[in-house]
Amino acid sequence: MAPADPDLPLRQAAVETARRLARDYDDLVPLERLREGFWFDGERISFGSFQRGIHRARIQRGPAALTLVTSFKDPYADTFDQVGALFTYAYRAGPIDQPDNRALRAAYELQTPLVYFRGLAPSQYLVVAPMFVTRDDPAARTVMLEPGLPIQDMQPGGLVSAPDVRAYATTEARVRLHQQRFKLEVMRAYRHRCAICALRERTLVQAAHIVPDIEPEGIAAVVNGLALCAIHHLAFDRNVLGIDPDGVVHIARRLLDETDGPMLRTGLQGFHGAPIALPRRPEDRPDRARLEARFERFERAVA
Repeated sequence: MAPADPDLPLRQAAVETARRLARDYDDLVPLERLREGFWFDGERISFGSFQRGIHRARIQRGPAALTLVTSFKDPYADTFDQVGALFTYAYRAGPIDQPDNRALRAAYELQTPLVYFRGLAPSQYLVVAPMFVTRDDPAARTVMLEPGLPIQDMQPGGLVSAPDVRAYATTEARVRLHQQRFKLEVMRAYRHRCAICALRERTLVQAAHIVPDIEPEGIAAVVNGLALCAIHHLAFDRNVLGIDPDGVVHIARRLLDETDGPMLRTGLQGFHGAPIALPRRPEDRPDRARLEARFERFERAVA
């Protein structure tokens, strides 16, 4: 069994705050909020500088790192193995026994939870917590990271959840990573505007899948995405709004024949027959085959 970590209560507070922020910000936490840190025993504690990837808080009594950061530009070549569903994290450049690397390796020796921040865009981070260092490879100067479970694995004794449960947690983290990248790529391609109505209020514009992500063709790639405001995204998902392979909007006949307030008239009926706005780069534009398959479903639903 790994030795006891004297900083476990501090880690529990860090993980709890990090997970709450992930929920509050829909999995993509802004750097300005992370820089506020978290509270522990009446003191504000830093999550780190976000310029150095391995952070050990000033008040810690134990030797292990508290947080790890992979920046948007990935300076230390941290990777995610999409086949094996494993996160790897590189040692800091320089001597293997420098303080940051000792703190990273101590997290492995103690089997103690950390918070992992992975930059997906400038000043925006995906949070995975708790994260554990489950393998140390000094020859390759890397460690392996695995997500744990907040309830089971935040108690004394380290990582105790079963391998199959950890594998599920890792797969879940992989899905979150892919979906957030998809969201960022779609928003960039459409310049953060709804492809139908051009709304650019970022809190109301979402990345929509053309083919649902639960299906084999529903890849988390910009060619399978559209930027849609909340009302048009919901209408698209509910098959009362369709987009044909030429990028033309269609509204279900029953809504076209209905008389209601201004939202129906200007928000839906008014866009019937209008083309969607396309990304500037051809390689970012919606895949025609996926649009066709999705439009066929719309036609069946409204027939």
